Formats: sequence, structure tokens, C-alpha cells
Amino acid sequence: MVTRLSNYFLRTLRDDPADAEVTSHKLLVRAGYIRRAAPGIFTWLPLGLKVKGRIEAIIREEMGNAGAFEVHFPALLPRDPYEASGRWTTYGDGIFRLQDRKGADYLLAPTHEEMFTLLVKDLYSSYKDLPLTIYQIQDKYRDEARPRAGLLRGREFTMKDAYSFDASDAGLERSYQAQRDAYERIFQRLGMEYVIVNADNGLMGGARSEEFLHPTAVGEDTFVRSAGGYAANVEAYVTTAPEARSFDGLPEPVIYDSPNTPTIETLVAHTNEVLDGEYTAADTLKNVVLALTHPDGTRELVVVGVPGDREIDDKRLEVAFAPAEAEPATAEDFERNPLLVKGYIGPWSEQGAILGEESATGIRYLLDPRVADGTSWITGANIDQKHVHSLVAGRDFTADGTIDVANVRAGDPAPDGSGAVELARGMEIGHVFQLGRFFAETLGLKVLDENGKLVTVTMGSYGIGVTRILAALAELNNDYKGLVWPEAIAPFDVHVVAAGRDQLAFELAEKAAADLEAAGKDVLYDDRPKTSPGVKFGDAELIGVPRVLVIGRGAADGEGELWDRRSGERETLPIADAIARLTA
Repeated sequence: MVTRLSNYFLRTLRDDPADAEVTSHKLLVRAGYIRRAAPGIFTWLPLGLKVKGRIEAIIREEMGNAGAFEVHFPALLPRDPYEASGRWTTYGDGIFRLQDRKGADYLLAPTHEEMFTLLVKDLYSSYKDLPLTIYQIQDKYRDEARPRAGLLRGREFTMKDAYSFDASDAGLERSYQAQRDAYERIFQRLGMEYVIVNADNGLMGGARSEEFLHPTAVGEDTFVRSAGGYAANVEAYVTTAPEARSFDGLPEPVIYDSPNTPTIETLVAHTNEVLDGEYTAADTLKNVVLALTHPDGTRELVVVGVPGDREIDDKRLEVAFAPAEAEPATAEDFERNPLLVKGYIGPWSEQGAILGEESATGIRYLLDPRVADGTSWITGANIDQKHVHSLVAGRDFTADGTIDVANVRAGDPAPDGSGAVELARGMEIGHVFQLGRFFAETLGLKVLDENGKLVTVTMGSYGIGVTRILAALAELNNDYKGLVWPEAIAPFDVHVVAAGRDQLAFELAEKAAADLEAAGKDVLYDDRPKTSPGVKFGDAELIGVPRVLVIGRGAADGEGELWDRRSGERETLPIADAIARLTA
């Protein structure tokens, strides 16, 4: 049945919504695809649901081709499985928790690993049942502190999440590759550029983790890549540590006056003046005091030492200390630790170690990989207005471990030796992850192997952000007039417009719409009798159906105007020829 705009549930807007920051948010609201219900929460209107449904249809087809079966879990989930996995606590403030009238705890699902695992445990018990891959397309809920950018970062969003179950690591490799290949087919069919990057494995470990990133200026992720083929998000980038050096012949540390030098810049300028040197920020060791809040509420101070020409990257820091949350130490923290002289902190003093397990403070000390044994540094002397030079790592001070949280810069070496990296912005649109046995072990998912012995199942996890993809495609496919959808996901195949007041134009447009529908096309027909041609044309351009057939001034001659919104071409031709071209 032809969809008629005269009774379709649609209102377009002339102006951008006040809270919209990015193009996709502006256009999806203006064109009548979504409406804001609350911060990070949107109501889906008929046009939006049609595009979303077409994306989901492509995903379902490729999941089927990869041998996966669709299931559907509830969004309201009990506490117990998440308590067993530890994630009821480790999620912290990031999830929505609630209680029923009897006081039982529930959550709105941020993800469903536990439920998938328990479902398979309930139904399968033998290696003969495996391999198995099941998936769902389901709404997820996360209590984002700062929801923004419309559908790109919301509190409610739709995801396709799939999980594979195998009795062996070799089986997991095969399942993983099948899903990875399916993702490539999905994004190719959607016409989306993507880069596959190495990703951090997260709290649950696992052997392999890769993200599919769509390169875009509005992406919230930074990734690195080299000309030689290396690619990783910044969280997964591994700094190449220098070789340890000999201590032989290195001078002893010397404390020197450094008044009014609380910053790296002032320190370098002063040091070059008093020591008559050519030092740079890279010769200094910056020590950053952080406060960690662990999921159980305990608070811990930790000091991170990085070369002075580097800053700490917030994303890398978040991953490194997860599930704890890291923030700068407060004035109260310094008051409780008077040996830490703010602005002049270092790991060493003339009285001995200041940082680390065997130190006077007992505060954990972690160093950037570049601070290798035998390297010499300028850093704080833990005395107000004084620094120390020629302080040698491994000889004069040691750390409790290394931590790779300094920012990555263009020109840094790729860890695989494939050359220097460049930085780019991207948006995560998919993630494939070898979970391994964490959830299966935690929740007791075991099967009998061919020898009759119980073995723990190994799992893979595969996610695609459906609503995020929709927003990304809107960001990618638009012009100054409105949306311009790819044919594969457009809400309709053809948008027929009856323009003007001539009744013949309406009759011919009605027939054209019916003929197109009969030929298998999904047609949106603008049959509004009292709407001006200008408004109709504006709506057609804003809504973004890639093919538009306008029947108006040429109706008496049996002609219409065929628009191709993607190329911008417009052509006047007989209506019959236009229909033939649209149905070819």
C-alpha cells in the first residue's frame, strides 16, 4: 500500500533543535525521525523506525549467513547473575538499578553476557551441541553522566549483541573469524568506511579484541595507524620501551635550588639557566598524584611518573585503572601526606625513597615505560623550591610497576615496527572480542568433552551499535538541504511528489505511485492538497529518500522531473520512462 503524506505521522521542522550539537541530531529531529523524550533518550517516529528496521534487516541477514540464531532477552534483569560476575559492583554509577515492590534488586540491562551464558548452561551439556552462536537486537541502558550528540551517546540505545560458545580455543578462533567476516559484509553493504583496530581487552581479559571504527571528525575515539598497517585505539597502543642502560659512569643525583618552578615549562627554563644546559621537557620526570576510588568505595592514592613532555591521556588512564575511577588528588589528600610537596614531587629524597611499597609514604608508584633503568631525569626533590638532576631510574629509585597512560603523538613508533603512527578520530560502530572463559567459569558453563570430562566453554562477544550506526550514516549522508540516505537503508525507495494545484498532476502522481508500488517499490506519496510546492520540495530534500519523482508543471505533457538526491542531478522526462528507470 502506498504511504500517503496527507495522513502520515510526520511533522518536519524548519529550525534546528536548541540542544543539538551534531549534524545527525539536527537533521533526524528536523526531518521527523526522532523526538527527544529526556536527555539521551529519544522517541522513535515512523520514518526513524523504517530506517532502523532496514539496518536491522541487513544485520539479521548476515548473522544468519554466519550461522547465528536470534533470541531476545528481557531488558529488566535480576541482580543475582550480575552479582555472581562481580559486575553489579564494578559497573558503579554506570547502570540503572531499581527494586520491585518486594524489595528485590533489578537493573536495566547495559549488556547481556550473563544472561546468554546462563541460557546456554540451562539448555546445553555436551561438546556435540557446540559450536553455537546466538544473538539479539535489543535496547540497552547506561546512565551516561553526559549524554550528548543525539543518538551517538545516549542512555537508551539499540545494539546487536552476539555470543559464540565453543568447547575449544580452536573453535573460538573459527567462530570469531566468522563474526568478524560478517561485520565486514554488514558495513560494506551499509556503505560505511571502517578501520579495524586493536582494542583493549578490558577487565575480563581474553585473547583478542578488535573494534570497527568509522573515521569521522565527530567521533569520540582517537585511534592510531601506521603506513605499514598497524591500527589500534589509543587505549590499546603499547609504548615501545627503550633498552635498559648501564649505570657505569653516571653522575650522582644533585639537589639544586629551583624557586618558583612548579610547572615543567618554568622548570626547564630555570634549569637551563642555572646548569648552563640544553635540557627539554623530555628530560624531566613529571609525577602526577591521583586518587583512585574502587568499586567497594575504598580510596587509594597512586603516583604516576611520565616524561615531562607528555600529558596523561584520560581514556588510557580510565582503562588502566578500571574498574576503579581515577581523579586528581585533592588538597586534603596532600595535607594527609606531607612528604608529598606539591609542585616538587619526586620518587627520591636524601633520606631515602618517597614513593613505592618500601618508601616513607607507602604510596604506590607507577612509571611510564620510557622511564627505563639507566635513564637519567630531572624531577622534584620533595623539598619546597628544590629539584634534583641526574636521578637515575633503577639506581636511585624504583617503581611498583609500569603504566602506559601517557598521550600518544603523531610520529610515535608503531609497536609492531611498521613505522610512525598518525592519529585520527573515529566512532566505534562494532566490536568483536574473544571473551575466553571468564563468564563460563564464573557462572559454571561446562560441557562434557569427547572423553566424558567436564570442560569450561570458551566464548566470544560481538556487538554492533544499531542506533549509533544510524546516526553515523546520517552524519555521512547529507547535504545543506537535508538527509540523503543510501538506497539500502532509506525509509522509502521512491518519494513521489504531486506539485501545484492542477488535478491532472495529482491523478498522474497517484497512478505513478501505484505503478511503482506494484513493481515492488516502497513509495512515499506527497498527496497533500493544500501544501505549496516549495514546502513539498523542502520536505522531500530534508527527509532524504534518494529518488524523488515530481509531477507538476509538465503533467499536461505527461512529463515529470526525476531527482537523484545522491548525485544532485535532475532530469525532465516522460513519466513512463521515469517509472521504467526507477524499476529497472
